[in-house]
Amino acid sequence: LKFYVKNASVIEQLAAINTIIFDKTGTITSNKKSTATYQGETLSVSEEILLKNTLRGSNHPLSRTLYDILDEHNIISLNHFEEHLGKGIEASYNKDYIKIGSASFVGAKDTSVLNTTVHISTNNTYKGKFTFYNSYRKGLSKLFNKLKIDYDLVILSGDNEGEFENLTKLLPAKTKLIFNQKPDDKLEYIKYHQSEGAKILMNGDGLNDAGALAQSNVGIALSENVNVFSPACDAILDASKFNQLYKYIKASKQAIKIVKWSFALSFIYNILGLYFAVTGQLAPVIAAILMPLSSISIVVFTTITTNLLGRKLE
Repeated sequence: LKFYVKNASVIEQLAAINTIIFDKTGTITSNKKSTATYQGETLSVSEEILLKNTLRGSNHPLSRTLYDILDEHNIISLNHFEEHLGKGIEASYNKDYIKIGSASFVGAKDTSVLNTTVHISTNNTYKGKFTFYNSYRKGLSKLFNKLKIDYDLVILSGDNEGEFENLTKLLPAKTKLIFNQKPDDKLEYIKYHQSEGAKILMNGDGLNDAGALAQSNVGIALSENVNVFSPACDAILDASKFNQLYKYIKASKQAIKIVKWSFALSFIYNILGLYFAVTGQLAPVIAAILMPLSSISIVVFTTITTNLLGRKLE
């Protein structure tokens, strides 16, 4: 079902959550459907090649989106590549040097426009910016309306407030919308609320959310390509199954119920067995047969119930 958990204990932790946090870019927005427009000086062919190859080395959602939008160019081996969390990336090839990221990172002066933007400078000269127009994932509003009944919902984004109005229309009224959050801010937000007793599920896109994913009780990395994910996560969710998140959480709760029912049945079985044993109403050979049957009955019960639970998810 394209939901991959690190180990079985993740299911138990997922069943206990009471707060769900979502990153925005690359998590509730779709990288494949996003579009971008460029404003600024025309890039030379060599600059376009350097831009394309620099983006190729980054797994940030905006980098992947921009990489897919740009024209194809020859692959080159960069002399230097470095990614700065929450800021941008820089690279060099021969004598050319490029920086891609936030306005402050590349040295841009214009930061007034409330849109998701990626700025570019080459050889310490500002070139321009790509402005992105978000496309939210299918079923987002329906998913949040289901989750709001049992969970506190939070959007914790590194972007500015440009999408505030759209999100307030799209999401339930009680959803918290917090913007301009650096990776460290997200981490501290989760730590603070955990200290107050919150059991947090963090949904992020990977690299920039690595600290938050690791700190949360359960960290889910949403990925357009399941071969690209953050090792800090507890689970990987294929982006095409994003609208099924509620079902996976519900299934984890039902799985815990199955475990508890198994203990209850085992307890009842042993109490009855103990009664017959103490009163001497069972022959030893019958008791020897019934003892392994108790284990078999639990195996049969869990097998049937988990299979029925699995069919509901399909």
